[in-house]
Amino acid sequence: MGQAYIDLASLLIDRKEEFKVDLEDPHVAEDLGYLLLDLTLVPKTSDEKEEYLAKRNRLVETQRSMKAQIWSSVVSLVLIEGKGLLPMDDNGLSDPYCKFRLGNEKYKSKVAAKTLNPRWLEQFDLHMYDDQTSVLEISVWDKDVGSKDDFMGRCQVDLSELKREETHHIEKELEDGAGSVSFLLTITGSAGNETITDLANYMPDPRERLEVQRRFSLLRSLRNLNDVGLLQVKVIKATGLLAADFGGKSDPFCVLELTNARLQTQTIYKTLNPEWGKVFTFQVKDIHSILEVSCYDEDRNKSAEFLGKVAIPLLRIKNGERKAFFLKDKKLRRRTKGSIVLEMEVIYNSIKASWRTFNPKEVKYLQMEQKFKRQVLVRNLQRVSRLVMAVVNTGRFVKSCFEWESKTRSITAFIMYVLMVWNFELYMLPLVLLSIFFKYYIVRSVMEGRTDQQEEAEEEEQDEDEDDEERGKEKSKSFKEKLQAIQDVCQTVQNGLDEVASLGESVKNAFNWTVPFLSWLAVITLAIATVVLYFIPLRYLVLVWGINKFTKKLRNPNAIPNNELLDFLSRVPSDEELIEYKELKSEETQ
Repeated sequence: MGQAYIDLASLLIDRKEEFKVDLEDPHVAEDLGYLLLDLTLVPKTSDEKEEYLAKRNRLVETQRSMKAQIWSSVVSLVLIEGKGLLPMDDNGLSDPYCKFRLGNEKYKSKVAAKTLNPRWLEQFDLHMYDDQTSVLEISVWDKDVGSKDDFMGRCQVDLSELKREETHHIEKELEDGAGSVSFLLTITGSAGNETITDLANYMPDPRERLEVQRRFSLLRSLRNLNDVGLLQVKVIKATGLLAADFGGKSDPFCVLELTNARLQTQTIYKTLNPEWGKVFTFQVKDIHSILEVSCYDEDRNKSAEFLGKVAIPLLRIKNGERKAFFLKDKKLRRRTKGSIVLEMEVIYNSIKASWRTFNPKEVKYLQMEQKFKRQVLVRNLQRVSRLVMAVVNTGRFVKSCFEWESKTRSITAFIMYVLMVWNFELYMLPLVLLSIFFKYYIVRSVMEGRTDQQEEAEEEEQDEDEDDEERGKEKSKSFKEKLQAIQDVCQTVQNGLDEVASLGESVKNAFNWTVPFLSWLAVITLAIATVVLYFIPLRYLVLVWGINKFTKKLRNPNAIPNNELLDFLSRVPSDEELIEYKELKSEETQ
């Protein structure tokens, strides 16, 4: 009636798999039907199982040693936190850590000491192969010193059910009510021309583009306020990258991050000039987000090696422009070898973007850890000193008016003071702020063509700081350990100074029109405030504000308490961030 063949080498041990096999007969041309089978490969003895797994592992390692991307995709996993885990120690707490397994690849997180609600914030890259399982196994363990670690719970994620090239925020319950773990998971890095992210297959659809523009049109401003826009990034190629391997070559791949969304290209082996030809799409939740594009060298037996990075604010993107960006180091201060060619387009709704500006920023889970460094502390002290000196100089100016150091200045100030006090109304306050905005707008327009000598001087100062840092590394480790407690205090002071300086610089940069979108938003808000204060008594406004604050939690229990002014200022970059975002023009300028 017919026959069929099944390759048993494709089966995984102790895993039931469903097969549909078509019946064939070499002497009969007609359709003979098919069979549906559930097959499970079970070794007779444990020795046979170990022998089978050893052969399979040797085969995989042999394939990996051939410099070709034989993995089909990369599973990028950001482990965020666990909640409500089981107490395993006598003190009613645990020292939990996570283990991940995908096929033959395993990883383990760091240990979170004495907690049932750990927060790990670690990133792992696992690889998917066509011939292996697509089930990601996650287990939670309690670390015990001097004895075997205790098992706390486990869960599984079937990766075949998740959409590729999209970051998923998953909170998975552990078996038997042992708590939960939350993580970000992205299946990306697919190779081959058959993938939807390949530029060779990409054909712009005018109807789809029209639908996207309609989706983010002003007429739909009140629909889904968190869906601000769409970002499309075409990763064309890179040139002149750093050689990370012994043969003077690298195995580069590119990672794109937009806040917590993380996508990456395939690896191009043995080259310093890779051509990836990929196109990626990101959902934009905040138009003030920063796109970070990093290049890495893939190493088979260790973590990827950093090659270069560039940070691009979404508001600086020129739609449809293909452009080469020179790469920087990890701190985004110095130039490193190579450049990357990108073509980007961002479509967004300006009303939604404005509304989102006055709401809390999305927290980025993976950030570079701040460590105490003398150069950073000194730099933050200088930043705060500049702000203090600006206040002191303003006070000196006012004092000079009182002491009649300049008769013309004092007479003018006295007349303005009398007129303002005599005719003062509350609506004049936002008018004064508006006048400051327009003053700096005129100054910015006049000074738009100035040279970048000051910025270059600042960069030279930063370079000197980096040189001092290298010399500082020669100090003995034992001396640093003795001063660890002092360093912790100094780090707190350093971070506090940074927050104060960043806030002051954000206020200054808002008035300086550093980000025109934000400055225009402030101008429009102040203009509306002027009209409202002119026509509506202050007590009514205070009453409405108080009712809103008191009932906000009742109307929306999940609402996050926030300060709209601080949320606005958090979107204005500080001077340090402006240095990081500065685009390098050419090699000669560095």
